[in-house]
Amino acid sequence: MLKIGEFSKLSRISVRMLRHYDEIGLLKPARIDRFTDYRYYREDQLPTAGRISALKELGFSLSDIIKILEVYDDREQMEKFFSARQKELEALSRETEYRLTLLDAARKRLRKEEAMHYKVSIKTIPERYAATIRMTIPRYEDEGIIWGRLAEETCRMNLVEDEPCLCAVTYLDGEYKEENVEMMAWKTVKGRYPDTEHVKFRTLPEVTVASCTYQGSYTQITDVYAAVIAWMEANGYEPAEPMFNIYHVSPHETQNPDKFVTEICYPVRKK
Repeated sequence: MLKIGEFSKLSRISVRMLRHYDEIGLLKPARIDRFTDYRYYREDQLPTAGRISALKELGFSLSDIIKILEVYDDREQMEKFFSARQKELEALSRETEYRLTLLDAARKRLRKEEAMHYKVSIKTIPERYAATIRMTIPRYEDEGIIWGRLAEETCRMNLVEDEPCLCAVTYLDGEYKEENVEMMAWKTVKGRYPDTEHVKFRTLPEVTVASCTYQGSYTQITDVYAAVIAWMEANGYEPAEPMFNIYHVSPHETQNPDKFVTEICYPVRKK
């Protein structure tokens, strides 16, 4: 039998942690002296201690490790635990990669102060005929759902794009929403086409907007919104209708976010 200090050295687990493992039922001593409360471990408990340390390295919680040790010799059950952990790590990797992308974009913006200055102007977008689709999607990041539906329902129509072809999304909610976002995607086309289940062809009216076009990742779009709103306030304008974004160069044309070209449009009227 090994005293707790000896077992700690051999297992490379601190005495404090061994006591905690005992308290939660993860690794209990083989014997506790009822007079001194000294904990004693068997040598054959060392492999279990090694398994616990290895599973912790894989990121399993102590509560999960308790369950895993109960089925450690069942290969099928172990595979289920490992597969679930792999999916968690892959999701974490994707989230980390996304955050690194945001960090890189923020760093670039700090290095280029001129990127923070946006030119806003008043322009009139003329009446236009468009394929439109209105949907409620889970989140703003899921905008691809609405474009996918539009493409799916019109793929056999041989749509003739207008010149220039404007592809845009109008945000119909009166506020920012974390879920269940209502928006309308539209794409200008030539000719006349029958409506489908979700796609409606109609003429959109002429609209005067405060417009700002910028090149770069969507991560900076909030700054552009702020610049347009500030310009409107300084020049005596107020929003008249829901705002929309026109995608001149989007992920459909390039996978390089630095090449995206987006036009922010706020329909306005004089105060």
